[in-house]
Amino acid sequence: MIKNVNHIGIAVSSIETALPFYTETLGLTFEAVEHVAEQRVRVAFINAGNCKLELLEPTSPDSPVAKFIEKRGEGIHHVALSVESIEDRIQEMIEKGIPMIDKQSRVGAGGANIAFMHPKASNGVLVEFCEKAAKQHDN
Repeated sequence: MIKNVNHIGIAVSSIETALPFYTETLGLTFEAVEHVAEQRVRVAFINAGNCKLELLEPTSPDSPVAKFIEKRGEGIHHVALSVESIEDRIQEMIEKGIPMIDKQSRVGAGGANIAFMHPKASNGVLVEFCEKAAKQHDN
């Protein structure tokens, strides 16, 4: 079951350059920065009420986010949906013929289990399923 929009991922070249817009201009609350080595990104978490924003800064020129910025420029990278039973949701999508980038969940930022749907299945939008780790709570 899909519960809500968990966060919106925004690709940026520099968290330090991008962050003041969200915190000073918009008045949103910065929470933390985390390095996700497997994805080769730094992630800044911003509280935007019922939905979080994640600023995604590549740490390597060959990271998926670096390639995204090179091809499309900075901007919205993905929309993440909170789900229950992520493995069941992945299997459900596969059974419906929806192409999944991840056939099994993997650990993402904040220790959440995540899986990405291929954007060709959703009108060009990269959709992430996100199931929070047991100690975490939804927004």
